[in-house]
Amino acid sequence: MNPNFPVYIVSKGRADSRLTSRALEFMKVPYSIVVEKQEYDEYTAVIDPSKILILPQKYLDEYDTFDTLGNTKSKGPGAARNFVWDHSIEAGFAWHWVMDDNLDAFHRLNRNVKDEVESGTIFRCAEDFVNRYENIAQAGLNYYSFCKSTEHATPYKLNTRIYSCLLIRNDIPYRWRGRYNEDTDLSLRVLKDGWCTLQFNAFLCGKVTTQRMSGGNTKEFYNE
Repeated sequence: MNPNFPVYIVSKGRADSRLTSRALEFMKVPYSIVVEKQEYDEYTAVIDPSKILILPQKYLDEYDTFDTLGNTKSKGPGAARNFVWDHSIEAGFAWHWVMDDNLDAFHRLNRNVKDEVESGTIFRCAEDFVNRYENIAQAGLNYYSFCKSTEHATPYKLNTRIYSCLLIRNDIPYRWRGRYNEDTDLSLRVLKDGWCTLQFNAFLCGKVTTQRMSGGNTKEFYNE
């Protein structure tokens, strides 16, 4: 099975590695990848152009970084994440998936064994689960490295921060903001207003650690 809701990858400077794109193609999961205009040719050389969306400049211009640095540094992935939120609403969907571009695989954790999956069934199962409830604003997959096969893990955890592989309800009254830690900020606002978040441990994503890969925010934010 494949997800019912659209899957988006937000990417910058990673046309060569494109880990999440490779993982989803291996699983035959449809997706769109959002890139900035100046990198479009690099991505079309290695990804089907029909899967590529160019980030409109207005999302960068209007993005709220809530700092005074202006355009002196990268604004991070939040602007592109706001674009896919609107894009999924315009397409008539009630939820959307948004993923970082450095997820190398997806897994099913069951009885302390983490098996790599070969289809999008875990995404469909996650969607079916959250749709049983009216008060979940966002859900997501925990990191492979955070669920050790030698330890006990519940199938999911409620009301924690959601990072990197998110399933977001489209009608909640928020948008991404902030240059740094924008995922923490969104989770905190959701929880403060009484919504629930849900992080799956039964379904996992393999996240390459920040600064271990070039591209993304490594050069702009972390190298120094």
